[in-house]
Amino acid sequence: MSEFSKAPHPQADADNAAFLDAWKEGRLIYQRARSGGRPFLYPRPICPYTGSRDLVWEEASGAGRVISFSLVMRPNHPAYHEDVPICLAEIELDEGPRLLARIVGEGRDAVTSGERVTIVPREEAGRYPLPTFVRTK
Repeated sequence: MSEFSKAPHPQADADNAAFLDAWKEGRLIYQRARSGGRPFLYPRPICPYTGSRDLVWEEASGAGRVISFSLVMRPNHPAYHEDVPICLAEIELDEGPRLLARIVGEGRDAVTSGERVTIVPREEAGRYPLPTFVRTK
């Protein structure tokens, strides 16, 4: 993987700071309306399903499945050139929310839709600026 310090980093704000802080610890969290409703990602101030501003954070197991993916052969940022092919995937977490994330590691160029994935181990999460997955063995 490319050197983390050279890669673009997301900027923390009031909506995503808890999400980014959790990821730095190797945890993946998502939101839902306190009164019920479906879980969702990306972080935002209003539930897209209920319109509620009364939101809670919940921790995901970190497991999910690939919905769709693309292999990126020409990244837009030089920090990622040595990572080609980059597997960018839509992942549905077991808890329901979906997110776009990278799949890294061995076999990333052989990913298939429906395949099971899990977040990288906690000790590796700090190497990546956003949630990142590996194929489940």
